[in-house]
Amino acid sequence: MADGTLSIKRTITVRAVVTPRWKEDAERELSNAVSNTDAQLAQLEQEGQQLIDEIRRQSANPLDPRVQDQVGSVQQQVAAKRAELEEQKRQILEQQRQVRDLEMEQIVEQGQLESTVEVRVGDNLVEKLQAAVLVRDGVVEAIEGAL
Repeated sequence: MADGTLSIKRTITVRAVVTPRWKEDAERELSNAVSNTDAQLAQLEQEGQQLIDEIRRQSANPLDPRVQDQVGSVQQQVAAKRAELEEQKRQILEQQRQVRDLEMEQIVEQGQLESTVEVRVGDNLVEKLQAAVLVRDGVVEAIEGAL
Protein backbone atom coordinates (compact mmCIF):
# COMPACT_ATOMS: atom_id res chain seq x y z
CA MET A 1 0.00 0.00 0.00
CA ALA A 2 3.06 2.24 0.14
CA ASP A 3 2.67 2.95 -3.59
CA GLY A 4 -0.98 4.01 -3.19
CA THR A 5 -2.50 0.70 -4.32
CA LEU A 6 -4.50 -1.88 -2.48
CA SER A 7 -5.04 -5.50 -3.48
CA ILE A 8 -8.61 -6.69 -2.84
CA LYS A 9 -10.49 -9.93 -3.48
CA ARG A 10 -13.25 -10.02 -6.05
CA THR A 11 -15.63 -12.60 -7.42
CA ILE A 12 -15.47 -13.37 -11.12
CA THR A 13 -18.55 -14.83 -12.79
CA VAL A 14 -17.87 -17.74 -15.14
CA ARG A 15 -20.29 -17.81 -18.07
CA ALA A 16 -20.44 -20.68 -20.53
CA VAL A 17 -21.65 -20.87 -24.09
CA VAL A 18 -24.09 -23.77 -24.44
CA THR A 19 -22.69 -26.28 -26.92
CA PRO A 20 -23.50 -29.96 -27.54
CA ARG A 21 -20.44 -30.91 -25.48
CA TRP A 22 -21.39 -28.55 -22.63
CA LYS A 23 -24.94 -29.94 -22.55
CA GLU A 24 -23.67 -33.53 -22.58
CA ASP A 25 -21.24 -32.83 -19.73
CA ALA A 26 -23.89 -30.99 -17.68
CA GLU A 27 -26.47 -33.74 -18.16
CA ARG A 28 -23.92 -36.44 -17.24
CA GLU A 29 -22.94 -34.55 -14.10
CA LEU A 30 -26.58 -34.12 -13.08
CA SER A 31 -27.40 -37.78 -13.82
CA ASN A 32 -24.49 -38.80 -11.58
CA ALA A 33 -25.84 -36.51 -8.85
CA VAL A 34 -29.29 -38.17 -9.12
CA SER A 35 -27.66 -41.62 -8.88
CA ASN A 36 -25.63 -40.54 -5.84
CA THR A 37 -28.76 -39.19 -4.16
CA ASP A 38 -30.63 -42.44 -4.87
CA ALA A 39 -27.73 -44.39 -3.36
CA GLN A 40 -27.77 -42.15 -0.28
CA LEU A 41 -31.52 -42.71 0.09
CA ALA A 42 -31.11 -46.49 -0.12
CA GLN A 43 -28.24 -46.43 2.38
CA LEU A 44 -30.27 -44.23 4.74
CA GLU A 45 -33.22 -46.64 4.68
CA GLN A 46 -30.95 -49.63 5.24
CA GLU A 47 -29.01 -48.05 8.10
CA GLY A 48 -32.21 -46.75 9.72
CA GLN A 49 -33.78 -50.21 9.65
CA GLN A 50 -30.59 -51.81 11.00
CA LEU A 51 -30.53 -49.32 13.87
CA ILE A 52 -34.18 -49.97 14.70
CA ASP A 53 -33.61 -53.73 14.58
CA GLU A 54 -30.57 -53.35 16.87
CA ILE A 55 -32.55 -51.26 19.39
CA ARG A 56 -35.29 -53.88 19.49
CA ARG A 57 -32.82 -56.78 19.66
CA GLN A 58 -30.98 -55.27 22.66
CA SER A 59 -34.19 -54.64 24.56
CA ALA A 60 -35.64 -57.19 26.95
CA ASN A 61 -39.12 -55.91 26.14
CA PRO A 62 -39.47 -54.44 22.62
CA LEU A 63 -42.90 -53.05 23.60
CA ASP A 64 -41.44 -50.97 26.46
CA PRO A 65 -42.42 -47.30 25.92
CA ARG A 66 -38.76 -46.20 26.17
CA VAL A 67 -37.85 -48.61 23.36
CA GLN A 68 -40.79 -47.34 21.32
CA ASP A 69 -39.60 -43.76 21.93
CA GLN A 70 -36.10 -44.66 20.71
CA VAL A 71 -37.51 -46.35 17.62
CA GLY A 72 -39.79 -43.37 16.98
CA SER A 73 -36.86 -40.99 17.33
CA VAL A 74 -34.81 -42.96 14.79
CA GLN A 75 -37.78 -43.06 12.43
CA GLN A 76 -38.19 -39.28 12.72
CA GLN A 77 -34.50 -38.70 12.00
CA VAL A 78 -34.64 -41.02 8.98
CA ALA A 79 -37.79 -39.30 7.71
CA ALA A 80 -36.20 -35.84 8.06
CA LYS A 81 -33.03 -36.92 6.23
CA ARG A 82 -35.15 -38.69 3.56
CA ALA A 83 -37.15 -35.49 2.99
CA GLU A 84 -33.91 -33.51 2.68
CA LEU A 85 -32.47 -35.96 0.14
CA GLU A 86 -35.71 -36.11 -1.83
CA GLU A 87 -35.76 -32.30 -2.05
CA GLN A 88 -32.14 -32.36 -3.21
CA LYS A 89 -33.08 -34.90 -5.88
CA ARG A 90 -36.08 -32.81 -6.95
CA GLN A 91 -33.81 -29.79 -7.40
CA ILE A 92 -31.32 -31.81 -9.46
CA LEU A 93 -34.11 -33.13 -11.69
CA GLU A 94 -35.32 -29.55 -12.19
CA GLN A 95 -31.79 -28.53 -13.19
CA GLN A 96 -31.72 -31.41 -15.67
CA ARG A 97 -34.95 -30.17 -17.21
CA GLN A 98 -33.55 -26.65 -17.44
CA VAL A 99 -30.36 -27.90 -19.12
CA ARG A 100 -32.39 -29.84 -21.69
CA ASP A 101 -34.38 -26.68 -22.47
CA LEU A 102 -31.28 -24.55 -23.12
CA GLU A 103 -30.66 -23.50 -26.70
CA MET A 104 -27.30 -23.81 -28.43
CA GLU A 105 -25.10 -20.70 -28.22
CA GLN A 106 -27.08 -19.45 -25.21
CA ILE A 107 -24.87 -18.02 -22.47
CA VAL A 108 -25.42 -19.37 -18.95
CA GLU A 109 -23.78 -18.69 -15.61
CA GLN A 110 -21.69 -21.68 -14.66
CA GLY A 111 -20.06 -20.63 -11.43
CA GLN A 112 -17.73 -18.21 -9.76
CA LEU A 113 -14.02 -17.80 -9.17
CA GLU A 114 -12.09 -15.50 -6.87
CA SER A 115 -9.19 -13.29 -7.83
CA THR A 116 -7.50 -10.16 -6.60
CA VAL A 117 -7.43 -6.78 -8.25
CA GLU A 118 -5.28 -3.74 -7.57
CA VAL A 119 -7.16 -0.54 -6.77
CA ARG A 120 -5.81 2.95 -6.28
CA VAL A 121 -7.21 6.34 -5.44
CA GLY A 122 -9.41 7.54 -8.29
CA ASP A 123 -10.40 4.04 -9.52
CA ASN A 124 -14.06 3.19 -9.98
CA LEU A 125 -14.45 0.41 -7.41
CA VAL A 126 -17.72 -0.89 -8.91
CA GLU A 127 -16.05 -1.32 -12.32
CA LYS A 128 -12.99 -2.97 -10.76
CA LEU A 129 -15.15 -5.50 -8.94
CA GLN A 130 -17.26 -6.44 -11.97
CA ALA A 131 -15.51 -9.15 -13.96
CA ALA A 132 -16.55 -12.22 -15.90
CA VAL A 133 -14.97 -14.92 -18.01
CA LEU A 134 -16.76 -16.40 -21.00
CA VAL A 135 -15.84 -20.00 -21.90
CA ARG A 136 -16.76 -22.32 -24.73
CA ASP A 137 -16.11 -26.00 -23.98
CA GLY A 138 -13.64 -25.00 -21.28
CA VAL A 139 -11.65 -22.56 -23.44
CA VAL A 140 -11.66 -18.88 -22.44
CA GLU A 141 -13.31 -16.87 -25.20
CA ALA A 142 -13.50 -13.49 -23.50
CA ILE A 143 -12.63 -11.68 -20.31
CA GLU A 144 -15.14 -9.01 -19.40
CA GLY A 145 -14.54 -6.17 -16.98
CA ALA A 146 -11.56 -4.39 -15.52
CA LEU A 147 -8.31 -6.25 -15.07
